Amino acid sequence: MTDTAKILLEVKDLKMHFPVNKSLFSKKQFVKAVDGVSFEIREGETLGLVGESGCGKSSLGRTVVKMYEPTSGEILFDGKDVTSLRGAELKQFRKDAQLIFQDPYASLDPRMTVGEIIKEPMVIHGLYASDAEREQRVVELLQIVGLKPDHIRRYPHEFSGGQRQRISIARTLALEPKFIVCDEPISALDVSIQAQIINLLKKIQQETGIAYLFVAHDLSVVKHISNRIAVMYLGHIVEIGSSNDIYCSPKHPYSIALLSAVPIPDSVEGKRKVRIPLHGEVPSPLNPPEGCPFCTRCPHADDRCRKERPQLHEVAGRQVACFKVTE
Repeated sequence: MTDTAKILLEVKDLKMHFPVNKSLFSKKQFVKAVDGVSFEIREGETLGLVGESGCGKSSLGRTVVKMYEPTSGEILFDGKDVTSLRGAELKQFRKDAQLIFQDPYASLDPRMTVGEIIKEPMVIHGLYASDAEREQRVVELLQIVGLKPDHIRRYPHEFSGGQRQRISIARTLALEPKFIVCDEPISALDVSIQAQIINLLKKIQQETGIAYLFVAHDLSVVKHISNRIAVMYLGHIVEIGSSNDIYCSPKHPYSIALLSAVPIPDSVEGKRKVRIPLHGEVPSPLNPPEGCPFCTRCPHADDRCRKERPQLHEVAGRQVACFKVTE
């Protein structure tokens, strides 16, 4: 992936608010899971998305692939506005933009064989002229993800967690998509298996040019697979830049605190590293702060931060949403 690669996905001021009704007579409230997010992903690029649990990462990923109908904003895919697509056009978009779920067991139908699971998207989208051709393609996909052809007749419960995630990846690749949202695809796996899945995803990207939005908690994993990293907090992207810049020299106070918690294998370096604890309560997405979403926990917050919301602006080769960061 190069900086001259074509922009595949462009998200503009995207919002995903979920209605919450506490009672019949109370005022309708909304959980602001995604609240004005903008970013772009180029062909063959991996954008890592990190942040605490509940910050809106998964909601953003699912909204981008139209699993959720966005409250407002724009989603441009391959130069076309897909925000309001319906019918056949939406079906075509979903062929090009796929999703790998977090839990490989819950996302696979236990009543279907591996062959049926991988073949189903091909049937729905009318790919290949005959069932024999589809079955041959299933065998090819199993081999691509490191499984054996004779696994085609087995059921999901007969496989390990890592193997089930490989089956999920094979199903996702069945439609030859241009873009995949990887929604924490390794969080449910053993550490020894995580590296295998990450290396598999990188290999597939090198061979096919697929773009990824990679959602994860583990910042060291995100650095390994991502070209750029976006840091998310309470429905907002607070910093976005190259993987090395974000990992080695974060600018936003939240990014700095988040990176300080990443464990270092080197015992000497690990002892030298200073952990930056965050104090204060995490605001509710039902009632976020009026100003900066991080102002209730930021040690540098002042009156301006509490009243005015900072926008992403260019700083040292990346974008940061903070009034205090100017260089």
